[in-house]
Amino acid sequence: MDSIKMNIRQVLGSVSEEEILKQAGNAMACNKALYEKNRPGNDFLGWVTLPSSVSEKEICEIEDTAANLRSRCDVVVVIGIGGSYLGAKAVIDALSSSFDWLQEKRENPVVVYAGNNIGEDYLYELSGYLNKKNFGIINISKSGTTTEPALAFRILKEQLEKAVGKEEARNRIVAITDASKGALRTLAVQEGYKTFVIPDDVGGRYSVLTPVGLLPIAVAGINIRRLLQGAIDMENATGVNSSFEYNLPAIYAAIRNELYKRGKKIEILVNYHPKLHYFAEWWKQLYGESEGKDLKGIFPAAVDFTTDLHSMGQWIQEGERSIFETVISIQTPREKVVVPHDDANLDGLNFLEGKRVDEVNKMAELGTRIAHVDGGVPNILIEIPELNEYYIGELIYFFEKACGISGYILGVNPFNQPGVEAYKKNMFALLEKPGYEKETEAIKKRL
Repeated sequence: MDSIKMNIRQVLGSVSEEEILKQAGNAMACNKALYEKNRPGNDFLGWVTLPSSVSEKEICEIEDTAANLRSRCDVVVVIGIGGSYLGAKAVIDALSSSFDWLQEKRENPVVVYAGNNIGEDYLYELSGYLNKKNFGIINISKSGTTTEPALAFRILKEQLEKAVGKEEARNRIVAITDASKGALRTLAVQEGYKTFVIPDDVGGRYSVLTPVGLLPIAVAGINIRRLLQGAIDMENATGVNSSFEYNLPAIYAAIRNELYKRGKKIEILVNYHPKLHYFAEWWKQLYGESEGKDLKGIFPAAVDFTTDLHSMGQWIQEGERSIFETVISIQTPREKVVVPHDDANLDGLNFLEGKRVDEVNKMAELGTRIAHVDGGVPNILIEIPELNEYYIGELIYFFEKACGISGYILGVNPFNQPGVEAYKKNMFALLEKPGYEKETEAIKKRL
């Protein structure tokens, strides 16, 4: 089986190979620290050996629960925010037909999402869509009290119970939550919902290979065993005894930090495949929440090419030189579309006659990378043989491992997110939540 590959030739004009190799010791010490758990955030390192530790029993339980939801539901709503939905959506979007949700006859339920915003119109429209649909709910929350998912669950739970009755609703609701405590765990026990556990030592943005991601992915009909196998193989290739020269996440982490030292403050994740849009959204949360603290950190951005070449392309080509790009390239598409002949040739495209659309896309990719490097934008190229479960599994673990190493090289705790709480405190004060009386009084004075 092939593996994902990384090409760094178009970085070497900004950072030399010697300078990258000088960081080998530090990068591998950071990799080792992920296993020895001797640095900040060591209580959130369960993801490091997660792929290889998922048991056959748990896989079967996830598959059986997914089969139950598929047999009962035309639509499954995944309720969660941040890592509680981004990983699942990233994989499902990458590996499903772009127009699958429009098909009247389907093998698997439509998977939709709620609890990732507080949009009243969104919830109204979602409720309208679910009306007269056979739907189920996967509710993902460690505590059960996070505002966005808790609000969505309250509304959709009521709608489901009214539609099918409380008894049948119990068979269509799955709770993924804390093992023993929290509001959602209490409710799940009271109502008799099927439950899965969010491991205590795995943070939300690293949770895609736990039931948080695996159950929705399995509901969508995607092979979670192959997904896990890709992650396992990347885990094995980047272990504590691996060497820097062959440890792709360590090399990537070292290069990112060397570029950061040289004023490259923004990393743009580039794809030429529209199915990877939400993979980039997952990546943005992973790196933004892990590294953006202590007034440090590379800002993670993303673009979909060639689409965004007609919007962001100008800035990337000639704007401030504070950026570098990481390009995800899919070597072989799943399907084949050939450019046909046209007698009139009014569009002037007969020179492409007989060529695959992917060949045109690849030349756009190569031409863009050359232009951007010529314009002072270093490029890291990550090549994936094809878009399937195995390689997406590899890519997930590659970015997770690189993020942990990179955060330690940067000198931050990559596994906490203290800044996320600031908006919540203000929101609760403004809503006059019980227990926030002093904060309410203080914020009203400011206003």
